[in-house]
Amino acid sequence: MEQWTDEPLRVAGIELQSRLLVGTGKYASLEQTEQALKLSGTQMVTVAIRRLDAGATEERCLMDVVREGGYHVLPNTAGCFDAESAVRTARLARDLLETDLIKLEVLGDPRTLLPDPVGTLAATEQLVGEGFKVMVYTSDDPRLAVHLADLGAASVMPAGSPIGSGRGVLNPTNVQLIMELVDVPVIVDAGVGTASDVAVAMELGAAGVLLNTGIAGARDPLLMARAMRAGCEAGRQAYLAGRIERRLYANASSPEEGLIEEAGPSSPTGEDLGKAPVGAS
Repeated sequence: MEQWTDEPLRVAGIELQSRLLVGTGKYASLEQTEQALKLSGTQMVTVAIRRLDAGATEERCLMDVVREGGYHVLPNTAGCFDAESAVRTARLARDLLETDLIKLEVLGDPRTLLPDPVGTLAATEQLVGEGFKVMVYTSDDPRLAVHLADLGAASVMPAGSPIGSGRGVLNPTNVQLIMELVDVPVIVDAGVGTASDVAVAMELGAAGVLLNTGIAGARDPLLMARAMRAGCEAGRQAYLAGRIERRLYANASSPEEGLIEEAGPSSPTGEDLGKAPVGAS
């Protein structure tokens, strides 16, 4: 079979062959993190700056895994509940990792971990003004996504469902509306629980999917990493191929045109049998 190739995902000035972005938290060990990232096929990984020990003296640390794997690092402001702390964390990330790329998260409360729209808008405006390339975690509100894109966000990243919930894409209509209304890549972020959730997001036309817990929290994270990769690729291919129209009634797979006309009875009729010669068996 001929190898299938896709155009790269272009976001924040970076070209990615893989459309699956993967987080680096919650794994059982550094070794498991390393293997899962490799098996997922990802080329961009997120790192929570607030949980990164800049003074770590371990023989090997998370950033060693990221650098050795050749991944693009996407620092994020996870754990920030107001615009001010998110901006400070982004500045720290730029100093520590020497990158203007940031995944912005301004959360509303620790129970739902849903994005706070007011803080997200304020932080996006400030960081874009400071020269950051902002990939912004947001709700699936289409109008909010438009405002974020208008402020200069490099990507809008609507939540499929609450972080770590594993409930998949709860509102596909809004995700589709966002893709129609903004001109920047739309990457579904959060709530992915299994490979079919990734496939659904990609079949909608999302530019990519970002996930963490779906792999790290699986019974077999390494096998799930493979599954998520396959789901992403399958969903992307299905979107490009174009699904058939949904119908209420059946639509025969075999065409009715060009059928072979009946050539007469294929077996003798009762009348024919009555006329058979004596002794015929």
